[in-house]
This record gives sequence, C-alpha cells and structure tokens, in this order.
Amino acid sequence: MDAPSAADFAAIVAEALEALPDWVRDRLDNVAVLTADWPTPEQRRKAQLPADQLLLGLYEGIPTIHRGRGYNMALPDRVTLFRGSMLQITKSKAELIAQVQRTLLHELGHHLGLSEQDLQQLGH
Repeated sequence: MDAPSAADFAAIVAEALEALPDWVRDRLDNVAVLTADWPTPEQRRKAQLPADQLLLGLYEGIPTIHRGRGYNMALPDRVTLFRGSMLQITKSKAELIAQVQRTLLHELGHHLGLSEQDLQQLGH
C-alpha cells in the first residue's frame, strides 16, 4: 500500500467520525479529533507505554461523566490518531480504515468515561 498523505489520513478520520453511530455522536461534548504522524514524548509519557510499544491513539481531557457544574469555558478534550503508528501495523487501505475506526471508537469511549477494562469487555 502506498502510504496515504497526512491529508488523506485526515480524510479517512473524518469519514470515520461521520460513520459513528448516532448514539455515540450525540454524546460527544467539547472534543476535538486530531491527527498527527507520531506521538510527542509528552503524549507517550501520558500513555505510560513501554518504549517499544506503538501508540495508535490518545485521549486527553476530562471524561464527560466526570465533568461537574464548574466545567465551563474549558478547552476541548483531544483525541489524537497517529498515522505513522497505524501505517506500521496495516497492509492495505481497507485495514487502515478499519484500524482508524477501531481506534477512534476506543478513544472516544474514554471521552465518554469508559476505562480500558470497560473497553476490553466491550471488545474494543
């Protein structure tokens, strides 16, 4: 597979966002979905991953279930999907699209307040 450009990858992510079930999209609140080629050292530290493990996506923010009355005028939460990491584990455009969809749903699950254990139980 020819590696998609950053713009092509962003378009794949935008399509995955549009394809989310309504029940997910209706619950998203103050969250931006971003793309990057690779995680920054700070993002890797936040994810607490071993140096040899790929980071496909990262949620940074305050999950919706933990927001209280004082939650206002806050910068958007961020979900970042990493093109370089995903390209290392996919062999075709179809695999890449499927991986983007899985990773996006996983990270948005964190935005909605689901833990890693919750997501594993749901098959994500």
